[in-house]
Order: sequence, then structure tokens, then C-alpha cells
Amino acid sequence: MDVTVQETSTRTLSYSEAIREAMVLAMETDPTVILMGEDIGVYGGAFQVTLDLVDRFGPERVMDTPISELGGAGVAVGAALTGLKPIFEFQFSDFATLAMEQIVNQAAKLRYMLGGEASVPVVFRMPAGSGTGAAAQHSQSLEAWFGHVPGLKVIQPSTPEDAKGMLLAALADPDPVLVFEHKLLYKMKGEVPAGHYTTPIGKAAIRRAGSDLTIVAASIMVHRAIEAAEQLATEGVSAEVIDLRSIRPIDHETILASVRKTGRLLIVYEGVKSYGIGAEISAMVAESDAFDFLDAPILRLGGAEAPIPYNPDLERAAVPQVDSILAAARRLANREV
Repeated sequence: MDVTVQETSTRTLSYSEAIREAMVLAMETDPTVILMGEDIGVYGGAFQVTLDLVDRFGPERVMDTPISELGGAGVAVGAALTGLKPIFEFQFSDFATLAMEQIVNQAAKLRYMLGGEASVPVVFRMPAGSGTGAAAQHSQSLEAWFGHVPGLKVIQPSTPEDAKGMLLAALADPDPVLVFEHKLLYKMKGEVPAGHYTTPIGKAAIRRAGSDLTIVAASIMVHRAIEAAEQLATEGVSAEVIDLRSIRPIDHETILASVRKTGRLLIVYEGVKSYGIGAEISAMVAESDAFDFLDAPILRLGGAEAPIPYNPDLERAAVPQVDSILAAARRLANREV
């Protein structure tokens, strides 16, 4: 377990419960932590993650903001500059496009523009991804956009344990952190350590050891990759599954060490295939000594070059599923690429 833990007991929590527990711990121990966002108070947030927190901490610390992502994000950035630690929740990560000025031009750049004399310790929570029938404007995976911006950190916890530990790590970071939470993970349950702990930003996790090929995945794709790897094992193929956890910064060394061992690399992510995480990791491997260890071309398996459809069958077809991961891994293992 790649965490720093003060208490070792664990409980079974859902992903959303783990996030809520992290926020409660932070707010109980640090009066500068505040929550902001649309409908996060009485309603409890679009996905009920902040349920009952306004009753526990009051509307002065759990603040419903107007329906203006640009305005709300701007207030959060300003609050961070005054010494507060805001957690701003977008109802859907897609809506962060309305606040690009505050995230990309203000939060990401103010430390640099002020010569290091100020920091912007704001956390943006981003419910993301497809699978809920929310259609094109509520189902995107935009983490690669923000990973392109120096000054931002971008993370994608895939388990309840990491959802709590990485949010606490984000709150301890002096710079802006974007937490992309896949909507289909909110009800997923897992063992979560009690008390305060942090999971390091910028460190990947090996979720399954293997020797024949490496599958690098992020967010919900980690679970689909593990399921595919278990099936591959019955076919005599040993797949190593790496959970990126952090998009910016990326843990280069864990990936490169795995590629040197297996000689094959498949990168799986929900965002559109082109110009995405897979391209960045492919280039990183190609520019390193690990390239000499490759026995086959690198494969990227990403989302379709199209908006996410509303139709459930088309929605599934637009992003990688277990069967498509299996097909790509088999091609790679059999040198059919």
C-alpha cells in the first residue's frame, strides 16, 4: 500500500464515501478548508458526495455557488490567494470548459507570474467520464487538456483508498490540483484506511504483476484492464497492469521499468485516442532507453473520434471495454501489429 498512514485499521467504503471522509477530516483539522460548488449544500452535490456536510460545517464553509462556473472558479482561486484552501466541485467536468480562464490563465500561472511569492492551493473536483447516459455535453474525459498546462497537477484515483488519500494529498499541495473522479466509480467499494493518510501525487501503482506485456491504464480503465488481464492469464499471457493515478506529473520510471521487463506496451484510456495520454506515454517510451526493449509496436486504445452518444449501445462502443482491451492485448501478445 503506497500511502503514509497514521492509523492502520481499514473499513469498507464506497468511492464517494471515501472522498467525503477525506473532506470531513480536512475540515475538522484545518479551518481554512472550505467547499464550494453548485448545489453542494442542501442538495448534497450532483452525485451526493457532499451529502450532509452543510449540516456539519454550516453554509459559511459549504457554500452553494450561482450557476456560473467561471464566477465560482474565480472566487475559489481568489480565496486560495488569501490563504484559504477551497475545494471547488464542478457538477460535471465538462462544465470546467466554462472556467478555463480561471483554471488555465489564473490558477496555473499565478505562482510563476508572482515570482513564487504566492501560491494557489485550490482543488477542483471533476466528475468525469461516460456510462451514465448523460450524452455528449456531460460525459467527456478532458484530463489530457489540463495535463497540457504547466502549473496544474491532474490526478485520476481509481479506488476508494486512493480517492481519499489523493484528495488529502491534493489539499496539502500548494498548487492547483484537478481531481478527475469517474462517475461510474462513485458506488464502487473497497478497503480504506481510517484516519489521515496521503497517497503521493505523481506515483503510479502496479495493480497486477506480469511478464509478457504491460497495460497502462487510468481511472475506470484500470478495472477493465485487470479484468482483461485475468482472462489473458487463462490463455497463458501474463499482463502487468499499471494504474497511472497521476496524469500530470506522470510516473515515468514505473512505466519504463515495466516496459523493459515485458517488451510490449498497451495504453488504455477513455479520452479520445488522438492527442491524449497514450500519445504522451508513447513518446516518453520512444525517447528513452526502454524503446530498445520493445518487441512490438506500442498500441494505444482510446475513445472514439466522436462525441459521446446518448444511446447506451453506442455509448459503450465509443470507449474501451473489456472485450476491446482483450482484443488489443491478444494482437500485441501474438505480434499481430
